[in-house]
Amino acid sequence: MDTNIIIGFLGGLVTGISPCILPVLPVIFFSGGLDSARRDPGAAPGEDDAPARAVSRWRPYQVILGLVISFSVFTLLGSLLLGLLGLPQDIFRWAGIAVLAAVGLGMLIPRLEEWLERPFSWIPRRQVDARKRGGFSLGLALGAVFVPCAGPVLAAITVSGATGRIGAGTLALTLSFAVGVAIPLLFFALAGRGLAERLKAFRRRQKGIRILAGVLMIALAAGLAFDLPAAVQRLIPDYTASFQEKLTPSQGSPLDLGGVATDENKDLSKCTQGSTELQDCGPAPELRGINAWLGSDPLTLKQLKGKVVLLDFWAYSCINCQRSLPHITALDKAYRDAGLQVIGVHTPEYAFERETRNVSAGIKDHGIQYPVALDNSYATWTAYRNRFWPAQYLIDAQGNVRHIQQGEGGYALTEKLVRSLLSSAQPGKELPAPVETGAAGQDGALPQNTTRETFLGVSKQVNYSGAATYRSGTSLFAYPASQAPDSFALTGSWTLESQRISVPRNAPAPGSGVRLNFHAGQVQAVLGGTGSVTVKGPDGEKTLQISGPPKSYVVHQSDTSGAGTLELRPTPGVQLYSFTFG
Repeated sequence: MDTNIIIGFLGGLVTGISPCILPVLPVIFFSGGLDSARRDPGAAPGEDDAPARAVSRWRPYQVILGLVISFSVFTLLGSLLLGLLGLPQDIFRWAGIAVLAAVGLGMLIPRLEEWLERPFSWIPRRQVDARKRGGFSLGLALGAVFVPCAGPVLAAITVSGATGRIGAGTLALTLSFAVGVAIPLLFFALAGRGLAERLKAFRRRQKGIRILAGVLMIALAAGLAFDLPAAVQRLIPDYTASFQEKLTPSQGSPLDLGGVATDENKDLSKCTQGSTELQDCGPAPELRGINAWLGSDPLTLKQLKGKVVLLDFWAYSCINCQRSLPHITALDKAYRDAGLQVIGVHTPEYAFERETRNVSAGIKDHGIQYPVALDNSYATWTAYRNRFWPAQYLIDAQGNVRHIQQGEGGYALTEKLVRSLLSSAQPGKELPAPVETGAAGQDGALPQNTTRETFLGVSKQVNYSGAATYRSGTSLFAYPASQAPDSFALTGSWTLESQRISVPRNAPAPGSGVRLNFHAGQVQAVLGGTGSVTVKGPDGEKTLQISGPPKSYVVHQSDTSGAGTLELRPTPGVQLYSFTFG
């Protein structure tokens, strides 16, 4: 149990600083200091308002305490309680959104706030004053709509709560996760209180602060109602990826499987995380306990024998899943006619994700055209001993699991293995061109000496060759005198981020560059932003014009695979993500 507490605390701490927490931070920041910016209206002119200040000192703690309590309770018991009461599974979420909107309107319209407090007028005023009681209530509302990033810790808590397997270990894990989340959130709430206290001398600003906080709460409520925060989060690089990777399995490591091993699923442990080769992981457990099928009649793996099947475990509000879905839908579109059957197994992370109408809306939003099975009872999730959102299980035409990918990433590798299984199932059948950058050729395998996929962001950096430390921030680099094969090096000024690198606007002349030693027939670079990139290499010199969201650009093409060197010199405004090889 001690290990679970440490893991839970670290998982919560990382969640508390991750991009998915950003939508609620402004509300937490301002709500923590609202009381401090407002003098007690019941005090007579000149009367000391020290008691009000003493009470307001606790408001940040009340907000965070309410948030973590309601989030923990809803995560553990929400589905069970709503099921027993026969209520819609998303009622807590909509109730929280309504409370946030009402609180925000009350801050803008004092008379509305008085009307909202009127039902409690029979209680002595000192007990219902908004500054003394509002913090905890606001935290409860935030907890009802608070949706952090999916991870192994949260998955364990959610599955235990949804299936009723709540013991001492689950409670300890939940409590430690909540404490971990609370620490960074409390920091923001205390920072808001500190700012408000410094502004107390400026009486003219008090009304403005209150109005701003009200507007932020209403905006958050509206954004949550239309699921806008999720769209924003998909655009933000996950700057906590390097921390998350320490809590999730690395490539080639034993799988972090959950559940109980049975005769049906015991061989799944023979797989390793993100293996570069197909493995024999035993027969695939049958799909079971499915509440409904969307986009298809009910399917069984038995009737799909002869096809290659990709099971994608996901949840529509899971940001990590949303980032992986474009890759899954691209595989479905490219290989459906070639014998690939993609099935989305939607296992809810939160109670509101059990509602069919919500899942249907998520399917439409993400352009999913393959069948989706609603696994509300976690029966299929448990049969596959899964612990992650997202997770992909690749099943061959004979019905055996051959590859497992837990978490985001590994897209080109998954496509390579899909192509290999399709070629084995239908020898001689022509396959479409690869959709992932650096994917394999028609035989589904890359030459053994081909350079491995090279990520440039600091969270997944591989193959770096240089004397300067490779870490986040802006630094000066220089090419090494001797550079290893299958590596890259930098020169000039570069800004390094979690998932990409770029040349800063004020970079000094003569310019910044990336030198790449490779062994391949084709080299592609994933580039984004706006500007140009000059490429020098075996093909001579050329300039690529870059614009729009990140996509793949061919920077070297040869009929034969061989060793070579490329240098890329981008203009400021261009972002470089990775190199892939084929």
